[in-house]
Amino acid sequence: MRSGDTAVLDDPVGESLRGHHAALARRLGRAAAYVPEVATFSAVSSAAGPADWADLAGLLGPGEFADLFSCRATPPPDWEPVFVLEGRQMILPGLSGPAQARAASDTGVVELGAADVPEMLELAARTQPGPFWPRTHELGTYLGIRAGGRLVAMAGERLRPPGWTEISAVCTAPEARGQGHAARLVNALAARVLSRGERPFLHVAETNTAAIALYERLGFESRKRVTFRGFRTP
Repeated sequence: MRSGDTAVLDDPVGESLRGHHAALARRLGRAAAYVPEVATFSAVSSAAGPADWADLAGLLGPGEFADLFSCRATPPPDWEPVFVLEGRQMILPGLSGPAQARAASDTGVVELGAADVPEMLELAARTQPGPFWPRTHELGTYLGIRAGGRLVAMAGERLRPPGWTEISAVCTAPEARGQGHAARLVNALAARVLSRGERPFLHVAETNTAAIALYERLGFESRKRVTFRGFRTP
C-alpha cells in the first residue's frame, strides 16, 4: 500500500466535507462542519490558528458543541472540554475477500431509508453505537436486519474521504446478539464499498475489545491510534 493511499485518513472529517459530503457542509472561512441533524463533526486544519478557531466558533455559535473527531489541533483555553475518548482507526487492507463476496448476495440484509429513521434512532438509543441523528442516514447507505418485522441490527456508511468509506453505527439489539448480525452487516457494507472501487475503514473505541476482535476476524487491521475530542464553544 502506498503511503499516499492512506494520507486522507489523517483528516477524514475535513476530507469528507471538502469532497463527497460538500453538499452536507456549512462553512465559515477555513472552518467547516456538517449541517445540523446530520452529524456534529467539525473540521479545522491540524495547524489551526486563532482565526480558524474564531471561524469555527462563529460557524457553530456560542455555547455549541464542537466534535473535533480525531483532529490533533488544540482549541483556545476558553473552549470547554466535553469529552476525550481513546480509539483506533482500522482499515481493510485487501481489495476483496470471500466473506465480502458472499455478503453481496445476503438476502437477509435490507437497505434502510428515510421511512426507517424512527426505528434507526430507537435502536441507536438502545445500543449507543456512537452519534446518530435524524439525518445521519443521508451520509451514505445504511443496512439493517429485521426479526419479526422489527429492526434488530444496523450499520452504515459515514465519512467519505477520497477513495475510502467509513463503516459506522454498527449495532445489535441486546436480545438479538450472538447471531452474527454485526459481521453480516459489516461484510455487506464492505462488499458495496469495494464494488465501487473504494476501500472500507472504521473507528472503534479502544475499550471496545469485543468490536476490535470482530473487525480483526473480518480482516480489518489497525492503522493508528486516535483520540476523539469534543469541546463547547465560548
